[in-house]
Amino acid sequence: MSSHVPFSDLAHAAYCPRQLYYARRDDDRGPPADVAERRSLAFRYRELRDADDATLSELPVNVTPEEYRTALDRLATRDDFDALCDPADRDVLLTGKDCRGVVHKLLGDDAEQPPVPVLVSPGDPPARGVWEPQAVRAVAAAKALSWVRRREVPRAVVEYPTHGVVRTVRLTTRKKAAYRLALRTVRGLDGPPPRLRGSDKCDSCEYRGQCGVKTRSLRSLLGL
Repeated sequence: MSSHVPFSDLAHAAYCPRQLYYARRDDDRGPPADVAERRSLAFRYRELRDADDATLSELPVNVTPEEYRTALDRLATRDDFDALCDPADRDVLLTGKDCRGVVHKLLGDDAEQPPVPVLVSPGDPPARGVWEPQAVRAVAAAKALSWVRRREVPRAVVEYPTHGVVRTVRLTTRKKAAYRLALRTVRGLDGPPPRLRGSDKCDSCEYRGQCGVKTRSLRSLLGL
């Protein structure tokens, strides 16, 4: 068995270690069926900037056509827009010192510009930054790429193509600490971890029924 931890396991552990336990037990770590269609939008930004309402309405876009075109126009002002549209490589399997997984795009890679790993999320972005499990996954990707290329990789990128949003993840001290915690959690997992208590994460977790965690209604939280 490989000692390299999958990127997906790190993301599960960062979200909830118990969720990782159930995903491992059920061998249920693959993406949903519609993920490929959503991720494919990340390779069509130039084309979709000028797409009409009817075209965009047929795609898995999670905002209105007008909002989507506006988001893509904003995205086009990024310095790395051309690289995002025409990446140096795509769907690259990286095996680093501790972890392994696929990055959906690879940007740059020359003497002056370090390579940048890109992860494409099929979901919705937070108001700012990226979700913590995705930040952990992004750090893992940057570290694996750094190990493979033998050079510093100080940042990664997470794309949310159904919204036309792209966020840069810098390898700050806090983000690297969260990555190390997730790595220790995955490697130390032996049996079901304790349930989360009073967390909003449980409301949307697909393993909530198996886990047995009790979610509380707004009325109970307010003591009504």
